[in-house]
Formats: sequence, structure tokens, C-alpha cells
Amino acid sequence: MSTEQRPATSNWNLPNALTTLRIVLVPVYGWFLLGHDQDSVLWRTLAWVVFAVAMATDKIDGDIARARDIETDFGKIADPIADKALTGMAFIALSITGDIWWWVTIVVLTREWSVTLLRLSVARDVVIPASWNGKVKTTLQAVALGFLTLPLRQLDGWADVPGDVLFYVAQGFLAAAVAMTLWSGYEFYRDFWRQRRQKSA
Repeated sequence: MSTEQRPATSNWNLPNALTTLRIVLVPVYGWFLLGHDQDSVLWRTLAWVVFAVAMATDKIDGDIARARDIETDFGKIADPIADKALTGMAFIALSITGDIWWWVTIVVLTREWSVTLLRLSVARDVVIPASWNGKVKTTLQAVALGFLTLPLRQLDGWADVPGDVLFYVAQGFLAAAVAMTLWSGYEFYRDFWRQRRQKSA
């Protein structure tokens, strides 16, 4: 009995367009934050708007792809690269502005890119689904990076104290994000080697 093959999905679709938009917004975010006065309330607010829009496209394109059952080779490769490019730019830019310690950025980006590259390189042989802890990690990173992009320490007058309080709240989210980043990375490598051993056996 022959099985009907599913026709290939075109790369020209809305989820891929949103993924491409997210990639395009990465240098825009960096330029807004670093290409001007790093203490400018206006430019940091604009950088936050770009970051928020880019992070929103990450959820929207995934929801649309699942609802319409759209899966393309471009999407499988470009989507994680877009995510890591955006958060990577944010970590590096906020380390340059002094809002995040460099060692935090190095640790997080080493974990993020090593997992992404390994996942892409063995995608046909070993499939590690996104874990709940990985989704929590992504949410914590987005919240922390979003808050730290805002001009919280640059506010004056009545907003000075609330701004400082929110800055340290954001640092708390960042600490939680780092912890979940390391833990979800451990889970990924544990599950990866477990599958490899099962396949070789």
C-alpha cells in the first residue's frame, strides 16, 4: 500500500517572514542602544520597543506555524538562529553599557550557542524537544533583558527611586534566567547523550 507524500511547504509564508523580521531587528536594536548616548532615555526606550516587537514575533510565528501546520527547512534553521541572535545582541550590548557583567554574558552565550549548534547539527538523528525548563529560561531572559534595556537608572525626579528598584528587580530576573539557562543546558546534554547511547545500542 502506498502512502501519500505530503507536499513540501513553501518558504514564502508568514511565520518565516516574521522570523526574517526578527533577524532584521537585531542590528536595529544594537544601533539604538549603542549607536547613541547610552544613557539617553529616548534611545533606550526605542531600543526596548524594538526588543519587545522582536520577542513578540517569536511567539506569534510559532503560534501561526502550529495553527497552520507549517514546517519548512528555512524555519527550522532560521528560527533558533534569530532567537539566539536577538538575545545575544542584547546580552553583549547590555554588557557594554554596564548593565550586565561580562562573565554572565559569556556563560549564557556559550551555553545558548553550543546547544543551538549541536541541535542543528544532529537534527536528523537525535531530536530533543523543547523542555518546560527551556521555555521558562526563555521567558526569564526576555523579561530581564527587556527591563535592563529600559532607562531605569537614567530616570530623574519622582521616577528615580522606582527606576532603581525596577533595575534591581530586573537583576533578580537575570539571576534566575542564568540559573535556568545552566539547568536547561544540563538537561539538554543529558537527554542528548541518553538518546545517542540508546541509538548506538
